[in-house]
Amino acid sequence: MNRIPQNNLTRAQYDRLAQFGVTQCVDIHCHCLPGMDDGPATIIDALALCRALADDGITTVIATPHQLGGYDGRNKATDIRLAVDVLNKVIRSAGISLVVIPGGDVRIDERIARFLEQDEILTLADGGRYLLLELPNKAFIDPGSLIVGLQARGVRVIVSHPERNAFWSGRTSTVSRWIEQGAYLQITAASLLGDFGPVAKRAAWHWLQIGAVALVATDAHNTQTRRPRLSDALEAITARMGCDLARRVCIENPLRVATGQEIEPVLAVSQQEIRK
Repeated sequence: MNRIPQNNLTRAQYDRLAQFGVTQCVDIHCHCLPGMDDGPATIIDALALCRALADDGITTVIATPHQLGGYDGRNKATDIRLAVDVLNKVIRSAGISLVVIPGGDVRIDERIARFLEQDEILTLADGGRYLLLELPNKAFIDPGSLIVGLQARGVRVIVSHPERNAFWSGRTSTVSRWIEQGAYLQITAASLLGDFGPVAKRAAWHWLQIGAVALVATDAHNTQTRRPRLSDALEAITARMGCDLARRVCIENPLRVATGQEIEPVLAVSQQEIRK
């Protein structure tokens, strides 16, 4: 994986890497490829989002255009890889200090295992180890059997932003069962800050407290309504629940996903440890 030379880092990137003693700050969920889904419509919009990601301290972003669901038959794995290569070249020409790697935001579908074998859909960082799974907002489909089936094939499921689903956000016992079956939870940075409403915010903080959240990502789509907010989330988690938890879910585990390593467990935070 390419890395940005240190002398090309933005101030936010340099400070982030120095603060946590890492070589990369990874966002595992972002819609930054132009013209592929509901992310940036043009290359100009994509470059603006990439600059915003770099200014948010992120050095490496996994591009995760929607696959399946409403995008069934579009955004094939080969198309995403090509779009990532093109965007990286344009980013370098524009002097933006960011590296983009391929992935997908895959809507739950009974064909996922077959599509993985046929190279139709992508795992995160194209590494074959982690699949970002999106659940529908208005249909209540339990992914338990898919979680178990994919794990038997060596693929671990990361459930994408379940706190934003009004049905699952109130069902902690069900979500905990997914984790017991082998899944990980990824929440959106902006959910912690109230951008998706009080229900999503409450669920996100509760799941962080009980140790259910493994990863925080931006799920950024643009620089206006869905901008990157990882720095704000890092600050909020650190202030309320401590630096160790913030480091694990915002820095260490995203880096482990990008490099194909095992995600580290997250410990629950007692009520006494939470800073109001």
